[in-house]
Amino acid sequence: MELYKNDAVSVNVGARLRELRTERNLSIRALARKSGLSANALSMIERDKTSPSVSTLYKLADGMGVPITSFFGEQTDQESIVFVKADERTRVPFQRGTWEGLGGQNFVGRMEPFVLTLESGANSGVHTMVHTGHEFVICLRGELEYQIEDEFYTLQAGDSLMFSARLRHRWRNAGGTVTNALFLLSGFAEGERPTPMHMAKHGKKVEAETNTEE
Repeated sequence: MELYKNDAVSVNVGARLRELRTERNLSIRALARKSGLSANALSMIERDKTSPSVSTLYKLADGMGVPITSFFGEQTDQESIVFVKADERTRVPFQRGTWEGLGGQNFVGRMEPFVLTLESGANSGVHTMVHTGHEFVICLRGELEYQIEDEFYTLQAGDSLMFSARLRHRWRNAGGTVTNALFLLSGFAEGERPTPMHMAKHGKKVEAETNTEE
């Protein structure tokens, strides 16, 4: 089943990494030291020989002092009306999944819609996450299991879930097929970046990131 008629615009993470690194006058070895990754691994990513996991993107973002959303593409002016055609969506592949933006990064309001395509076993991380605002998700295809506090909800195609994002939560594709789900995060605090949290910060307790730039 094809969800969209046209392909989205893929972001070349390797090229974007190289751009961000050179803008900061960092050599591969310097960034390797700052991020705790090997220079060989960085070279492989920049040459598009391997796709980084989301935890790797977090380490790279921390090493360069940028938000992880910097890998999603260049920042654009925010607008009160955002129209995104199917073939203009931003697509960012990560291990076991793909994130597709629906224009939230360009919208003046605190609302971030996106679609995740998840391979079997893909998940948001070992630990639950908490952030401000509200969260809505609708399963478009496959199966998505959500844990909210101590309760578990299994979403199948057409099922939806809405809750306060201050409750501890996490998700995973517990089925044996690919899952597509539409997420909408809204009402989060100014400067908070809840979207990247849903692409898994593996092995760490996940809390909302806040923009501390002046």
